[in-house]
Amino acid sequence: MTVASKNSPPLASAVRVPGRLPHIPAMCGACSIRDLAVCAVLDDQELTRLASIAVTVTFADKQFILQEGDAAEALFNVTGGAVKLYKLMPDGRRMITGFLFPGDFLGLAHNDTYAYSAEASGAVRMCRFPRRRFESLLEEFPKLERRLLTDASNELAQAQDQMLLLGRKTAKEKIASFLIQLAERQHRRGGPENIVRLPMGRADIADYLGLTTETVSRTITQLKTAGAIRLQQGNIIQLTDGTDLTDIAEGT
Repeated sequence: MTVASKNSPPLASAVRVPGRLPHIPAMCGACSIRDLAVCAVLDDQELTRLASIAVTVTFADKQFILQEGDAAEALFNVTGGAVKLYKLMPDGRRMITGFLFPGDFLGLAHNDTYAYSAEASGAVRMCRFPRRRFESLLEEFPKLERRLLTDASNELAQAQDQMLLLGRKTAKEKIASFLIQLAERQHRRGGPENIVRLPMGRADIADYLGLTTETVSRTITQLKTAGAIRLQQGNIIQLTDGTDLTDIAEGT
């Protein structure tokens, strides 16, 4: 893990943004996903308070961000890259439970330890907040707490969708649903509607969908042959006909 270098702009320094007073911290003024993150609900003065407890950190591909069972001492906001969440089963097998992208929040814990592990999927950049100081700000800024509750509700809905995905769908339906979900999430972050950039490998997709790596590769080839997707360089998939892929995902 690398903390922002001494040559980086001071975290609490201010930058003038036309039409916005008071000034906001430089790190926030330069943040491309500010409107997607939990801090979007804060005004400039409140944002400055939040930034005063934040540290910018980076992680290399496959580097641990947090581990299940560790003391839950920090919270994170993803500002760049992708993160995979997983739990280890008693026999040592790994089950990927989700993927996070810029704007997503990480590290909330009901107890004093993390209930899951998180690992960088490619290079990742985040804002890190000390848990106790962040919780103090929640008491001071109720709208920030409400935003986190909304995000938690969305995560619960996604978990219910994932249960359906794992329990009721065929391999082809799972892959089609997964690609559609990724396209929608990336589109909300300003990407094109029909392009999916896969920051994870096919083994990770297999773990997430309860399939084998071979099945994932074979199914993606079948979708390509059917004309529902096109494979491009750089681990990019183009959804060529959203209607057909949706029909496949819904088993119709």
